[in-house]
Amino acid sequence: MTFIIDEEWANRPVLSYLKSKLKISSAALAALKRDEYGITVDGKHVTVRHMLRAGESLSINEKDSPNDVNETIEPSPISINILFENNDIMVIDKPAYMPTHPSHNHHYDTVANAVAHIYNERGLPLVFRPMGRLDRNTSGIVVLAKNAISASFLSYSRRHEMIQKRYLALVCGRLDSHGEMQVIDTHMKRSADSVIMRCVTDEADEGAMHAVTHWKSLYTSDEISIVEAIPKTGRTHQLRVHFAHIGHPILGDDIYGCASPYIGRHALHAAMLSIPLPYSEETVTFRSNIPDDIKSAFLKLTGVEINNAIINKGEICS
Repeated sequence: MTFIIDEEWANRPVLSYLKSKLKISSAALAALKRDEYGITVDGKHVTVRHMLRAGESLSINEKDSPNDVNETIEPSPISINILFENNDIMVIDKPAYMPTHPSHNHHYDTVANAVAHIYNERGLPLVFRPMGRLDRNTSGIVVLAKNAISASFLSYSRRHEMIQKRYLALVCGRLDSHGEMQVIDTHMKRSADSVIMRCVTDEADEGAMHAVTHWKSLYTSDEISIVEAIPKTGRTHQLRVHFAHIGHPILGDDIYGCASPYIGRHALHAAMLSIPLPYSEETVTFRSNIPDDIKSAFLKLTGVEINNAIINKGEICS
């Protein structure tokens, strides 16, 4: 990864460029400093104290080494849909029922296993860096950072709300936003009697974390509503907890609502992701088509087919 120094950064140390311009984390910076070829200027190794000059070529080694590899992730030849890939990120359209990470009873059927197989075929070491995690039964877009440098940039972007996610959910009952974006603003924590469940709680409670969701209804009926949901914070199970909290659990959510005969999972889909490409001036948007099981459940409940007109002229989905 190479950058040509312009006048703005002349007479400033490499450290300033790495931290202020590239948003490199302390951990990634420490790894670069340990690497003999981690930081070079015009092909020569330098320390972070080197004073930059306009026109110099600053290079940082973003490649993972075999020592960094996630050895516990077994490669599995699972087919996954890659929406986009460059040297810094990989964007995946995750199907329902596929976990993101290996866990108990899911050692070989996850996104991580599929990506490990791809990397193995390419002869590359894998460090699995998903920028956020979707539940096993939530479908849609997952973005992976392909190196520690891009991971630093994306973490910074997420903290500063430069990354936007939009979800599509079927929720039980009539939920009408009257054309306006609504807000669910609570605190959440882990339920006392479960390692999985989360609950809404008071701000003063131990473990309470602020959780904010913006939402808007795209279609509503007595049986079911389609909502667009934008989590402004990233709490575990946030959307599922929030819609259950206001009395409209996500259809099929057997933890925070109840199972449904119309769909075998909670009807939640990560439909859109807008993200700045690391170290470019470009922001790109990715969309994931509405899964067939969500379309089918809606059709059975309403007799209406989900289409672009219903979901707000395709604002969040293609």
